[in-house]
Amino acid sequence: MKKFLIPAAALIALAGGTALVAQMPTSAPGTKDVAKVTGGTYKVDGGHTQVVFAWDHMGFTNNMGTIAEPTGTLTLDKANPANSKVSVEFQVANLRTGVTKLDEHLMKPDFFDAAKFPTATFVSTSVKPDGATGAEITGNLTLHGVTKPVTLDAELYGAGIQPMSKKENVGFVATGTIKRSEFGMGYGVPVVGDAIELKIIAGFEKQ
Repeated sequence: MKKFLIPAAALIALAGGTALVAQMPTSAPGTKDVAKVTGGTYKVDGGHTQVVFAWDHMGFTNNMGTIAEPTGTLTLDKANPANSKVSVEFQVANLRTGVTKLDEHLMKPDFFDAAKFPTATFVSTSVKPDGATGAEITGNLTLHGVTKPVTLDAELYGAGIQPMSKKENVGFVATGTIKRSEFGMGYGVPVVGDAIELKIIAGFEKQ
């Protein structure tokens, strides 16, 4: 009897997998089409949102790291985009450079002091539309217990209905630069670069 149970289970699993594949769209559901954006309230898709940051190391290399899995909300006013708002919070402990010893050092008081300041937040204060798919977003970035205004250049990456959740998703890419010394993290400056280049990959799901 055992000989037949294993193939039967395999066939059931295969049939389920085939059904799932059959339900998948034949092309990417998200496109850079503002008509697919309905507006309203969206929640951060933590599994597909991350900050990529890069810095100069002694003039030899341009190294990178990420901070992922944030929480937050986006309010999109399609009729008047300038009224749109975004608020995002990151856990500093989610920072990764791929180098364990560096990650450990970045958590210490020389840099993020994560035990004392476990979160980083960005709350928009103004949105200036730039063409049909872009915007200049200014907001308050709180990092290492210091709050400073930061301006990001954002561009719509894609919008559409997510085939799994059946909900509207929108994604953006934003770029900007900050000086870490302005947030009380000047360790190693100027031998190690002060300017931190930011690239934010942000995904949101309609609520």
